[in-house]
Amino acid sequence: MTRGKRIYVLDTNVLMHDPTALFRFEEHDVFIPMTVLEELDAAKKGTSETSRNARQVSRFLNELMVSANGRPIDEGVELRMPQGLQLGRRGKPGRLYFQTTAHVVADKRATHTLPDNLILAAIVTLRQSRPREAVVLVSKDINLRIKAKIHAITAEDYENDRALDDFSLLYNGVSQLAADFWDRHSELRSWTERGHTFYEVRLRKGEDWYPNHNLYLAGDDEVELCVQQVKDKKALLRIVDDYRHGSHTVWGIQARNREQNFALNALMNPDIDFVTLLGTAGTGKTLLALAAGLAQVMDQQRYREIIMTRATVSVGEDIGFLPGTEEEKMTPWMGALTDNLEVLTNPQENSAWGRAATNDLLTSRIKIRSMNFMRGRTFLNRYVIIDEAQNMTPKQMKTLITRAGPGSKIICLGNVEQIDTPYLTETTSGLTYAVDRFKSWEHSAHVTLRRGERSRLADYASEVL
Repeated sequence: MTRGKRIYVLDTNVLMHDPTALFRFEEHDVFIPMTVLEELDAAKKGTSETSRNARQVSRFLNELMVSANGRPIDEGVELRMPQGLQLGRRGKPGRLYFQTTAHVVADKRATHTLPDNLILAAIVTLRQSRPREAVVLVSKDINLRIKAKIHAITAEDYENDRALDDFSLLYNGVSQLAADFWDRHSELRSWTERGHTFYEVRLRKGEDWYPNHNLYLAGDDEVELCVQQVKDKKALLRIVDDYRHGSHTVWGIQARNREQNFALNALMNPDIDFVTLLGTAGTGKTLLALAAGLAQVMDQQRYREIIMTRATVSVGEDIGFLPGTEEEKMTPWMGALTDNLEVLTNPQENSAWGRAATNDLLTSRIKIRSMNFMRGRTFLNRYVIIDEAQNMTPKQMKTLITRAGPGSKIICLGNVEQIDTPYLTETTSGLTYAVDRFKSWEHSAHVTLRRGERSRLADYASEVL
């Protein structure tokens, strides 16, 4: 890690990923090559998230230029925080510098004028003009960072939006209790209320639990518990419902393992407004979420309808206006929905007419929506499922979750091992961000599903291939 005063050169993808990156380098200076300004200008048109971010960067830059009061640009512009922007920055801010030396317009036919190479050339010139300062390139493009290191340029990923340093440290929502748990808590209080058994225990060393944290004790004394409340070094625990038997199912679906049982408890709990489910393909995330949604929409009438959306591979890009409706355009992305609806409709129904009628009834209560048109909406009494949430940025995640109105419930599903969008990693994904930030809230729950339940063929293939 470079020490002392530094000057950070920002790549275009950093600013389009986080427009506030300009103000996140504390007392250090920031340098923007002319190529970056040209790429921002080219990306400003459109309704996608990246286009909005490009326009926001331009507004920030314009405000900074105005605040410079006509001072020579080569002296730098003070990175004064805009009004209303709260980033918790301390100390005197650094200065913003632009490339004022000769600039070559990018030409795709000439390798030496490719945008990445022009940025590297600008950094080399900057190092020569400021030899006493450490120059660091910040880019989310791993290939540009490799090129930079070949030219002995220090290069780093943009890590300010990283939820945690190591993905293995992410809260998984399920913990195994020590074998001597009952002996260690011999003074616990227990009682039964409304058909549920509760325990109040005093927290011991190593018992760092969160609200709605799932606990289990393996072995002969197997028990599955959920933390209801953590207060004054005491925890209130409740024995969870068992959805693993035919007499107690959710829309005909029963849990096949411990994690699925914990997930169904969270999905069916009306006091939990936000649920995140992580797991590899085949662990049952979408099926459990849909089954719980149908049970609460059709049977209990707790919610008016199910709204399902997902981050398409081209996240945030315009899905177009013609031909077809919003729902018809999203249908190709929703194969998981149709696959799981086949399981949830009664397979024993003999007549094709009966199956069709059931499908029509279910689809009338399930609406498919595009993420592009979520901004400005409010969902009242809706059960919202966000699939493939690992492909969302923290900002996109915030945009969707803040759409929730009174009586709504949001479920985020994803597998962070299958991130399809560039510039996102396991530690910077919006899904990872949401899990980490919501773990302490009493109205949220998280479960990491580990066992695949598709078929013995799928299970074996995931192990050996």
